[in-house]
Amino acid sequence: MLLEVKNLKVYFYTKRGIVKAVDDVNLYLDKGEIVGLAGESGSGKSTIGYAIMRLVPYPGKIEGGKIFFKGENILEIDEETFRRNYRWKKISMVFQGSMSGFTPVFKVKDQIIEVLRVHEWKGDYEERVRELFKMVNMDPSLADKYPHELSGGQKQRAFIAMALALNPEVLIADEPTTALDVIVQENILNLLKQLRKELNLSILFITHDLALLSEISDRDYILYAGKVMESGPSEIIFKKPRHPYTTLLIESIATLDKDMIKGIPGFMPDLSNPPKGCRFNTRCPFAKDICFKEEPKLKAFSDGDEVACWLY
Repeated sequence: MLLEVKNLKVYFYTKRGIVKAVDDVNLYLDKGEIVGLAGESGSGKSTIGYAIMRLVPYPGKIEGGKIFFKGENILEIDEETFRRNYRWKKISMVFQGSMSGFTPVFKVKDQIIEVLRVHEWKGDYEERVRELFKMVNMDPSLADKYPHELSGGQKQRAFIAMALALNPEVLIADEPTTALDVIVQENILNLLKQLRKELNLSILFITHDLALLSEISDRDYILYAGKVMESGPSEIIFKKPRHPYTTLLIESIATLDKDMIKGIPGFMPDLSNPPKGCRFNTRCPFAKDICFKEEPKLKAFSDGDEVACWLY
């Protein structure tokens, strides 16, 4: 097991109270695996990514749990050691909205070289940039451009190149296809598959788009209001979902044979005052009395699926 998150809790201390954005989440990622993390906006997906990178923004705080990389709890490592030896070197991240993450006044090449310089890369910086651009199927001459001179898809590829600069073993891809057209989305997905194969890269793919997830992941975790509702192999999640939330998410996928897109009624609960019992109870069409009283635990099935639902 390459990366394991155990009982992770990330809370935000706000004027409204303590927002439990991630509340007792478990997940793992094996070598060379693509694992999906899916759910609506506000479900805690990106926060998990930031917690793994130890970049939870203020006023957030990791309040509990452990994060193991190759068996070592990286939450116990001091910040300077983690920055020098882990962040970007062993675990890197393509941030949500990363297309606007480049500084506009510097060439793309110079910004990638800065990553190499700060982390004391041993080798020729310019040659490494050329290697990285070829790796993400881009003409190396584009590295001499300013960010505004690149298209959206090119900027996304360039940011992926920067995330791979130090040969990390884990890549956290947070909504890497947002704001891209469907053709470019497909190209980015194919690129990630290619990198997984060529580099034996492990990828945590964070998205709200289950249609995209169905094309790329080996296993998936479905999150709702800071909790894992269901997890398992992708073929089980998409062909035989058990949790009502998972089923409704899949039914919300737009397809050509649907007259209308089907949404999920209701709203995400206030995580500063989450509902008692199952957090999905106010929106679930199958909710019963116990759903409003006790929180269901994850139940394992023989096909590898795990579901937190009182229906089972």
